[in-house]
Amino acid sequence: MEQGKIATRQFTILVCMFIVGSSILLVPAALATHAKQDAWISACLGVAIGLLIVAMLCAAGSRFRALTLVEACKALLGSRFGSAVALLVIVHSFLLSVFMLRYIGDFMATQIMPETPVQAIHILFIALVVLACKYGLETFARSAEIFLPWIVLFLVALALFVAPQIKADNLMPVLENGFAPVVKGTLPLIGIPYLELVLFLMIYPYVDNAAGRGRAFLLGGAIGGAVIILITFLTVSVLGPYLTVRNIYPSFALTKKINVGQFLQRVEALLAITWFLTIFFKTTVTFYATALGLAQLLKLKRYQSVLVPLAFLAAIFAVIVYPNIVYGIRFSGAIWTPYAAVFGLALPLLLLAASAIRKLAGRDPGNTNPSG
Repeated sequence: MEQGKIATRQFTILVCMFIVGSSILLVPAALATHAKQDAWISACLGVAIGLLIVAMLCAAGSRFRALTLVEACKALLGSRFGSAVALLVIVHSFLLSVFMLRYIGDFMATQIMPETPVQAIHILFIALVVLACKYGLETFARSAEIFLPWIVLFLVALALFVAPQIKADNLMPVLENGFAPVVKGTLPLIGIPYLELVLFLMIYPYVDNAAGRGRAFLLGGAIGGAVIILITFLTVSVLGPYLTVRNIYPSFALTKKINVGQFLQRVEALLAITWFLTIFFKTTVTFYATALGLAQLLKLKRYQSVLVPLAFLAAIFAVIVYPNIVYGIRFSGAIWTPYAAVFGLALPLLLLAASAIRKLAGRDPGNTNPSG
């Protein structure tokens, strides 16, 4: 099925890009909606909780270390029930890739190329994703490694250019309405992206250093979280909480504030490139997990055979998944976190419990090799 292996370093990079992917543009506004000027505190708390989720995923991945998530469902929950749960995981992964496709289409059609039909953007983007998935895990993991220095450079440049415009007054008063809004504000960040990281259990068995997988997962989660905290802090401290909430893409609006000596201006393309690259790798991971999981569920020899049919479905669903941007933002803010918790929290805990019961009964499937 999947013969490739990736290094722990590449796994860390993929996790980091997955976290930054959709979060860098959408999360600051979601955090500020509840926490206002304390959004950066919500980001810190959300990342801390997110790392606990990653630690739980590491425990699950280490427990059935030779099995992907789909294979673990079938092995631990029985053939029929496990296959049904595995199918739900595949649908969840597919829907997530559809949402990523819609996000990039909405952003490009409203901010970069307003005269271009969103369907054309969807088709071009999904074609790139299919191409990346076709050549396998090793190929797109190495590609992420190549693009990482440019993404780091763009983010550092953004922080340095925006830093002179930070206004401490925008962060005051601290905890004006108590700690409850701060806690409520963590929910969007927990749902996007930390609960979504469960899909990396589809990749976990193919990380070549079994002993270092957990550390790589946690490191990627911490680095990606640090980027989200930084972007949230800069957005709120420069734009203020009101404008942060009012903007659909507040971090993109943040880059428009850059003005160095009346010479360096309108560098928002830097953030657009950064987001385009990171969301490309997030979409690739989710689409790859969908194709690999479906192939394992149907016992196909090659997951590449389902890529094109899934791409056609994704391009269609991306247009109809939600009617407009406002609806999509409300959905991701109010509904996505509890929905994602079913797969990102409840399912790994269920599999851990099932694994423990099977181990006590002397029927432990965790050491079998992944199929293919």
